[in-house]
Order: sequence, then structure tokens, then C-alpha cells
Amino acid sequence: MKTKLNTLTILAMLITGLTAQAQVDLKTVDAFIDATAAEKNLDPQWVRSIISQANHQQSIIDAMNRPAEKVLKWHEYRNIFLTDKRTQEGVAFWQKHQAVLDQVSAESGVPAEIIVAIIGVETFYGRIMGTHKVLDALYTLAFDYPKRSKFFTKELKQFLALAEESHIDPLAAKGSYAGAMGFGQFMPSSYRAYAVDFENDNKIDLLNNPQDAIASVANYLKAHKWQTGGKILNLIEKPSTAMKYNQLKPHLIDHKTQQKYTVLELDMADGSKAYWQGHQNFYVISRYNHSHMYVSAVFQLSEALKQAKAAAE
Repeated sequence: MKTKLNTLTILAMLITGLTAQAQVDLKTVDAFIDATAAEKNLDPQWVRSIISQANHQQSIIDAMNRPAEKVLKWHEYRNIFLTDKRTQEGVAFWQKHQAVLDQVSAESGVPAEIIVAIIGVETFYGRIMGTHKVLDALYTLAFDYPKRSKFFTKELKQFLALAEESHIDPLAAKGSYAGAMGFGQFMPSSYRAYAVDFENDNKIDLLNNPQDAIASVANYLKAHKWQTGGKILNLIEKPSTAMKYNQLKPHLIDHKTQQKYTVLELDMADGSKAYWQGHQNFYVISRYNHSHMYVSAVFQLSEALKQAKAAAE
């Protein structure tokens, strides 16, 4: 993994990539290399050789500036994920991995349909896992996306550490425009923190192994305090009192149950509004993606999957 390159070779790589990296401050990159090598106990020359082959991609900046959760209304967003095809293929994925899902669900307390729905929303059950080089995505966002540079700089460090310890080829790994990878689209930090070796074969592979991915999605939710048997969302009438909608963390008190909740207001295709009450497990799923529409899509897809699977049995 730690391929050694001489100074002239590295300099040639940097010059070759200069045009693609024109919007990146190479002095900042150089400081990053030294800091990462020290912090993650990596060979500085290896880190430099990898970073020298990263390319700035303007298309990644453009994609970050127009996420679907911010430009689409709920009914438009919903139509992407709540389709017959996604439901049917989700049932097939569930049936194929029934034993793994049953075991993981029993151990984690996370329902199988939620695990399948997250993988379905994230990657269409592993079919669409992203075409961007993870290295390029994280490099671009770390050094040319100021409003989230701190976050992506940390993720780039984590990616290099992950590549070294998990034998992932840092030059070949592909994912989303934000650098998320595998069936469940884990960021490098989440990969290192929550990924699970389901088969106990001393290899965790979320890019190619759906069993590890299933166990890891459940582990992520469990680690973020999933409540076994707890509610996620339920449809309600429009609240009679004014409030701020679509907050992720439950902050209102149900005086009957003393449980906290939040309220969502979703735009429907006919111009009306739908109102949903979100509970602790709603918030847990939002730790995966900080969007109330994302959580709503996961929940509604999970309900469709559960119904379709029951009908098929």
C-alpha cells in the first residue's frame, strides 16, 4: 500500500495536475499532508503520493450547491424514492438477505424494513453507489468549499486512514459527490466508527459486501440511540397552534405520554399540506442524513416494503 515515489516523480504529478487543481492552495495541501501523516500515523511520502493524484472537480462543487433536499418540494422528492420498481426490488433484496436481516434486526432492535429502506434510498440496493472518485470528491470539498471545508478536511484524513487499514485502493474507490461510499453510503469517519464485520472474516467491506452493509446500517442507528419498538412518524391533523415546522430534534412535549416530538409540514402535489409527528427514531434516522424529507422518504418506503413483502408471502 505504501508505494514509495521519489521527489521528481511527485513533482511531475503535481505539475501534471496543476490545471485541475488551480482553485486549490497547494501550500494548504502541503500542510494537510504533514498534519495527516502525523495525526493518523501514516507514511508522509505515501500520503503525498496519493494527494498528488487527486483532482479538483468543479462538478462536485456544483452538486453540493444544489442538493435535492433543498431544491425539491416534498411531493417531488417523494416521487424519486416511492416507486413500484424501488419497492419491488427492495422486497427482492429483503428476500435475498432474509437470514442476515432477521439476525441483525433481532440483535440491534432496528426493523429489517428500515435497514432495507435506507439502502434503497441511498443506492437503490447497491445498484447506484456513485461514480465520483472519493479522493477527488473529498479533496475538492476540503480545499475549495469554504463553508464546509473543516468537515471535509477531516473526512479526507479519515479516508486516507481507512484506505491504509482496510486495504481500499484510494485511487479507485468511488462514491457520491460528497465522498460517501458503499451500499449504505457511509462517509469515511462513519465507515471507521460504525462498520461491522458481519461474517467475522476479519474484513469489513461496505462497497461490495451487502451483509456487512446491512449490519453496519443497523449498528449506526443503534449507536445513535434507536429505540426498539419506538415510533418514527405518524400522520396528524394540522396543529391548532403556530409553531416552527420541520425541526429534526424532538422538542415539543406530548402531555399525555410525556414524550418529546417534532412536527413536519410537507407539500403535497395538489397544493395542500400534510402534517406528521416525528419521534425519537425519526431523529435517529436524521443522523444518517440531516433532512426531514430524507427521513420521511425512508419511513414511507419502509412501510411500502413491509406491505409488499407481506403480500408476496
